[in-house]
Amino acid sequence: SEALNNSFANVIQAIIQVVGTTAMLIILNWQLTIITLVCDVAIVLYARYSGMHSKRFFTAQQASLGDLDGYIEEMVSGQKVIKVFNHEQANVAGFDARNQELRRTGGAAQAYANSMVPMTVVIGYANYAIVAVAGGMLCIKGLADVGALASYLVFVRQAAMPINQFTQLGNFLLNALAGAERLFAAMDLKPEVDEGCVELVQTGDAAWAWKIPEGQGVGAYGHLHDVAAVDESGRAVAADGTELTCGLVPLAGDVRFHAVDFSYVPGTRVLTDLNLFAKPGQKIAFVGSTGAGKTTITNLINRFYEVDDGEITYDGIDVKHIAKASLRGSLGIVLQDTHLFSGTIAQNIRFGKLDATDEEVRAAAEAACADSFIRRLPRGYDTPVTADGANLSQGQRQLLAIARVAVADPPVLILDEATSSIDTRTEKLIERGMDRIMRGRTTFMIAHRLSTVRDADAIMALEHGRIIERGTHEELLAQHGEYWQLAHGLKELD
Repeated sequence: SEALNNSFANVIQAIIQVVGTTAMLIILNWQLTIITLVCDVAIVLYARYSGMHSKRFFTAQQASLGDLDGYIEEMVSGQKVIKVFNHEQANVAGFDARNQELRRTGGAAQAYANSMVPMTVVIGYANYAIVAVAGGMLCIKGLADVGALASYLVFVRQAAMPINQFTQLGNFLLNALAGAERLFAAMDLKPEVDEGCVELVQTGDAAWAWKIPEGQGVGAYGHLHDVAAVDESGRAVAADGTELTCGLVPLAGDVRFHAVDFSYVPGTRVLTDLNLFAKPGQKIAFVGSTGAGKTTITNLINRFYEVDDGEITYDGIDVKHIAKASLRGSLGIVLQDTHLFSGTIAQNIRFGKLDATDEEVRAAAEAACADSFIRRLPRGYDTPVTADGANLSQGQRQLLAIARVAVADPPVLILDEATSSIDTRTEKLIERGMDRIMRGRTTFMIAHRLSTVRDADAIMALEHGRIIERGTHEELLAQHGEYWQLAHGLKELD
C-alpha cells in the first residue's frame, strides 16, 4: 500500500521524463547520445545486479521478521510455562539469535540497495564529463557548435535525474515487493472446496430436514443420482434402476461409516476399513491410546478432512453431498481446548446461536451447570471475557463451551474430552446437565476417563486406526481385552 501510494506516481513521472529527455538528446546530437545510452545501460545493468541480490535479502528479511514476531508472540502467551521451567535465559538467547538473523539479512539487503544511488551518481557524473570532453572536441573540429553543446549538457543532467529517482525508489519498492510476495502466497492458498448441494431446511417449529435438489435423489451409500423415471407407484428411480429418495429427508442424526480409509499424509494410514453406525439418539464412545484415531473420526464427520476411500452417511446421505455450512450447523462440538472470544459471558454462550434470547442463554447455562458460577461473578452474564478467558478458570471455560453447544440445540453432539478440565466434583454436577443435553441426540464421545462412558450405548476401543472391540461397558469388561485393561489400569490411555 505504501509503495503504491508513495512511489507509483513518481515512477510514471520518471518514465515520461526519461522518454522525453532521450528524444531531445537524439534530436540535438545523436553521436553524443550513444555515449549517454551506454552509460544508462551500465546503470541499468548494475541496478539489475544489485536489485537481484537485495531482493533476495529483502525476502529473507521479511521471513526473519515474521519468525521473530511469531517467536515473541509465542513467548508472551506462554510466559507462565517459561517461568515455571526457568527458561527465561534460554528464550532470551533464542530471541537474540533471531534478532541477529534479522539484522544480518536486513543489513545485507540495505547494503546492496543503498549502493544503487551512489553508483548511479558516479556513472551519471562520469557520463557528463565524457560527453563534455567529447562535445568540446567536436566543437573544436567544427562538427558542433558551443550553443548546441550547452543545451545538450543541460539535457544530459536532466536525463540523470529520473534515473537517480528510479534508484532511490528501488530500495523502497524491493522491500514492498518482498512483503507482497508473502501476501500473494497466502492469497494463493487453495480455499476449502464445498461441492455439497443438499441443504438443511426448517420444516416446522422444531423440525429440520435435508432438502435434496430437484431432479435428484439419494441412492445406495448416500450417493446422489439424477431421476431417470418415476414408476406407477410414484417411486423415483435412477438410470440403472436404483430406487431413489427425493424431496425432504427428515433430520434424525443417523451417522454411519462404510469401510472408511483415511490418511493425513499419503502412505501413512490413520484409519483402515472403519465401519460403525450411530442410530438416532444413541451415545457412542471412543476409547484408546493417543494416536488411535479417535479425534480423526469426529473430524471426518465435520468434513474438516476428506476420506481416502469409503463413505460417511448422515441420515442416509453421503456427507460429501451435504453443503458444509448445513452439515456443520447440525453438529454441536465441545473440544478439549476451549476458545472464548472477547465480549461478555452471555455473548460467548450466544455464539452457538446468535439469535438466542436471554432466557435461552440462561437455560443453556443451567443445563451445563454453569449458571451457578456465572451468577456469583460480579456482573453475572455481563462479565467481560478477556484474553481468551484468562479471567476464568479452565473448568469454567469448559463449562461455557458446553453451554455454547447447549444453546445451539443440535441433533448430533461431538464431545472431545469435554470434561477433561473439570474436577471430579464438578464432573458429577454436570453429568445430569450433560444427560439432559444428550437426551434424544446422537452423541459421539471421546473419553480418557472411563467413568464418563459407562452409560454409552456402544463403546468402541480403537488401536492403530481400527476398531478392535465394541460393545457396552459390561460386555467389554466380560471380554477381558483392551477395554478391560484400560478399566483396571493395566494399560495407560496415553
